Amino acid sequence: MKFIVQRVLEAKVEIDGETVSQINHGLLVLAGITQTDNREILKWMINKLVNLRVFPDDADKMNKSVQDVKGSILVVPNFTLYGKLKKGFRPSYSDAAGPEISKPMFDDLINNLKDNYDIQIGAGVFGADMKVSLINDGPVTVEIKKEAD
Repeated sequence: MKFIVQRVLEAKVEIDGETVSQINHGLLVLAGITQTDNREILKWMINKLVNLRVFPDDADKMNKSVQDVKGSILVVPNFTLYGKLKKGFRPSYSDAAGPEISKPMFDDLINNLKDNYDIQIGAGVFGADMKVSLINDGPVTVEIKKEAD
C-alpha cells in the first residue's frame, strides 16, 4: 500500500463538474493498493497517516499531526501510484490490485478513518474519472509505504 500525502489549505474532488467531496486545512491522500495488501498493512498505514507530524507547532517545527490541529483528510483512490516504467513510455500497472481487491480495501480505509478518529473524512469515488484540485501548504508532500513482509 502506498499513500502520497500532501498538507493542504484546501482540496476537493469533482466528477462531471460537481463537487463530491472537499476539505479545508488538512491532508490530501492519494491511495494506491497493491495485490498483496491486507488488513494488517491497512491498520499500519492508517496509524502512520493520522499520527504523521507535518503541521507546525508554536516554534514552527513540524511536530503536530492532523489530529492535533483538528484538520481533515481527503482520500482519493489512485491505482496509477503503482505504475512502473521499466521499459518504454507506457506505464505498466501490473502491481496495482484489481477492483475486486482494491475497492473493498479502499472502503475499509474510509470506514476505519470515519469510525475510529474524530477527524472530518472526505473521499473520492472509486473507479470514477475525478478532477482533484488542491492548494498545497508548504509545499509539504510525503510518501507512506508498506508492503507485505
